[in-house]
Amino acid sequence: MRTVVLCIGNREGGDDAIGPFIADELSKITLKDITVIDAGIAPENFTGVIKGHHPDRLIIIDAVEMRLPPGDVRRVPSEKIGVMHISTHGIPLSVIIKYLNQYINDIILIGVQPKNMQGPISKEVYESVESIMKSILSDSLDDITFLS
Repeated sequence: MRTVVLCIGNREGGDDAIGPFIADELSKITLKDITVIDAGIAPENFTGVIKGHHPDRLIIIDAVEMRLPPGDVRRVPSEKIGVMHISTHGIPLSVIIKYLNQYINDIILIGVQPKNMQGPISKEVYESVESIMKSILSDSLDDITFLS
């Protein structure tokens, strides 16, 4: 299965840097059938790149305000994406996902509850990195709880 991992966030934005941080960590590993894209704060600029990889699955990682304890990780169901406050990018992620759904059937949004949006990544969010990477690398995304 060809997978693209789209990591979104602002490197200078505290916990919003979770996406780029995970992109950096995944880039240190030799990955088979996984392409990692650090989209920064402009994921809309990478839709053509994503489509060019012809992935079977797109995994999106972003800081998401879910009203959970900092560092909590959830799969955000498609019906909740339009109503969630997601990161600091300009175009709503729901629009990007709706567009990419024409080309990719399996799109998974992994949200990480931020603690702060300034300074370095918080301890709570940093501690979520290992479990997210393990889920991606072992293809066990079903282990991540859905946001209810």
